[in-house]
Order: sequence, then C-alpha cells, then structure tokens
Amino acid sequence: MSVLDPLSHALAAIVAGTHSGLTGLGVDPSSGLAWCLSIAAVVVLVRAALVPLTIHTVRNAHAASRARPQLRALAEKYRGRTDQEAIAAQLAARREISAEHGMSRLGCLPLLIQIPIWIALFHLLRDAAAGRTVGLLDAGQVDALSQARFAGVGLTDHGYLGDGATHLVVVLGLAATTAVAGYITQRYLVFPNVSTADLPEAIAQAQRLMPVMSAAGILLAGHVVPLALVFYWFCGALWTMAQSFVIWRWFPTPGSPAAERRGPDYRGLTARSRVDPATS
Repeated sequence: MSVLDPLSHALAAIVAGTHSGLTGLGVDPSSGLAWCLSIAAVVVLVRAALVPLTIHTVRNAHAASRARPQLRALAEKYRGRTDQEAIAAQLAARREISAEHGMSRLGCLPLLIQIPIWIALFHLLRDAAAGRTVGLLDAGQVDALSQARFAGVGLTDHGYLGDGATHLVVVLGLAATTAVAGYITQRYLVFPNVSTADLPEAIAQAQRLMPVMSAAGILLAGHVVPLALVFYWFCGALWTMAQSFVIWRWFPTPGSPAAERRGPDYRGLTARSRVDPATS
C-alpha cells in the first residue's frame, strides 16, 4: 500500500463521480468527452480548493516586498559579523520584521501540495490503464476509460510514438500547447510580478530561465505519461494562466515591474491582508 493511496482514491472518487453524472445525462461512457470532462473536474475542484492558499501566497509575497528594505538594512548592519551573539540578534530581528509584516514560511505551499496530486493521479491513470480498479473507479469505468479517445488517440496511451502520424501530432501538439501556455504564464505574468531589484544576479538569471526549463520539462514528461495526464496538465495550465493574469492585473507585488504600471501610490496588500483603500 502506497502513502499516496488515500489521495489516489480521493481523485478516483472525483473522476468516477463526474463520469457517472455525465453518463446519467446521456453522454457515452466510453467517449473522450466524458473522460476529459471528468479529468477537468479534478483540476477545477483541486485548484478551487487551493485558492485560499494561493491568496495566502500572494499576501506573503506582498509582505516580503514591504519587509525587504528593513531586511536589507539589517543584513548591512550585521555584515561581516559571525559571532554567536550577532547571529542570534540578527535572527531575532528578522523574526520581528517578519511578524511585523505578516510574513509566512508557507509561501510555496500550493505548488508543493500539487506535486503529490500529480503523482497520485499518475498512479491512478497507470492502474486504470492496466485494467485495475481504484477506489470508486469500478471495473466498468476502467474498461470505458481504456476505450476513450482524444482526437483519435487513446487517453491511456503513452509517449509520442504510437499508431501513425496522428498519434504523434495529437500527443506532441497537446504537450506543446501546454508547454507554451506555461511559458507565457511564467514569462509574461509571473516573472514581471517578481521584484528582482535586490536579488543576486545568479538567482535572477535562474528565474529568467525558469519559463524555458518548465516548458522543456512538460515536453519531456509528455513522452512518458498517459495522454490523460497531459490533458490534466493542459487544463491546469489554463487555470494557472487565468489565475496569474488576475494577480498580475489587480494584485501585483509592490516593487515589481507589474506594480509600476499601477503608479507610485500602489502599495499592494497590507499586512492585514486586505487591499489598501487608496488602491482599490
């Protein structure tokens, strides 16, 4: 038994429940439409559940931006001091600054939570493709999934090389579209919403390379995972793009290029996690 089994069973319940609802409305249980919508339901429910954590992440980024001048001054004050007393004093001062601005160490939690979800969904689809039932996903639904096709390609098929050119075009096209969507999101919505003024050049360069690395990772993964999981990533990429646009447009991080277009009076979310009246 895997530690991810409970999560796989929860995802199976979402997929099975959505699929049952669609077939109850008259949708062919073996159709790609039924299964694509069932997979999309996982994206919607999971990402909607993560919205509070995403809001927390945005607020934490704003808090870190407000605290940056004080943290920079603190680092300058203790520059070159390595004695125990100085280290303890600096750490205590950092904690006070973090508390003052409402900073949290859980800023990356939404991304970290999604990683086991991806793995659990991969296990779910792998088992279903092998004809094994998972949780509420019964034998009839597993058989129907094995017959489901997306643009002529089986949703449980793996890799770019399959039954002819159509297989390659569909799988590579969906993976490439997902990669492009992720690149656009990172390059034009996420990166401009990050303040890089005080970052070391090596870190700033790594952030500039992140969109390309993420896109390349999707293309590589698209060759080894079931097409259904690539479709899940595609739906997730669309959600992330829309969500990032909202943040970039209305809640940019203070000090970032995205915030500059809001004017000098924009201060972002306050320490009490609300929109400053002057900017609303």
